[in-house]
Amino acid sequence: MLIVSENNFLQDKPTRLFLILGGFFITNALVAEFIGIKIFSLEQVLGIASMDWTLFGVTGLGFDLTAGVLLWPVVFVMTDIVNEYYGKRGVRFLSYGAVALILFAFFILYLAIQLPPNEWWQYESGLLGGIAAGQVRDMQLAFAKVMGQGGWIIIGSLIAFLVGQFLDVLVFQKIKRATGESKIWLRATGSTLVSQFVDSFVVLIVAFYIGAEWDLTRVVAIGLVNYVFKFIVAIGLTPIIYLAHYIIDSYLGAEAYQMKQEALLS
Repeated sequence: MLIVSENNFLQDKPTRLFLILGGFFITNALVAEFIGIKIFSLEQVLGIASMDWTLFGVTGLGFDLTAGVLLWPVVFVMTDIVNEYYGKRGVRFLSYGAVALILFAFFILYLAIQLPPNEWWQYESGLLGGIAAGQVRDMQLAFAKVMGQGGWIIIGSLIAFLVGQFLDVLVFQKIKRATGESKIWLRATGSTLVSQFVDSFVVLIVAFYIGAEWDLTRVVAIGLVNYVFKFIVAIGLTPIIYLAHYIIDSYLGAEAYQMKQEALLS
């Protein structure tokens, strides 16, 4: 009897789709949190000179971004896709699940950092007989610095994530009720642009204005520069949204329309 139930479960297309989308959603959110500690220069990636903008009296602004921006736009696109087929309850379930797993991951990382390091692992000179170019002098310190993000940064990013998710759902649903099944670009890209705007400032305000006592003017200036990048990426991802809808509609067949209607009414 158990085998039959498992087979029925695996053969249900909406359930399998939710597991795939949910797994991809949570994985992207989790990885984005981990890699967010790294700051990179978009200008150097593109091989162009630094922008060196000045906003509100804050000088030297450019596209110095966290590596997390590579994945957060994807997370919000996934939010729109889940919202389209499973409604706000589906998004809420995955959002809470992602936050719980992120907190669990950071807790395990904290425990790993506190473990006393083995001497030959901590100091490469003890293993290799000397420090060569590019080698780390203190592996424990490097591990703690890279993996151990500050408490305010974690809090800020998670608050921004939840606020952005629920705002994305709200805007998405309102636009869809007004436009119906048409204008996928408007509800998907529009909701992402609004939620990413709020997300850009919430994380900076909590992590740096409250947590590090940065000047509010600097926080706003940096937030605006970051949003310019997110805006461009969100527009660029619009064709991907249409492709995703086409693939999912083809996979679900006749069930797709019914799922969308139920998601809108949920």
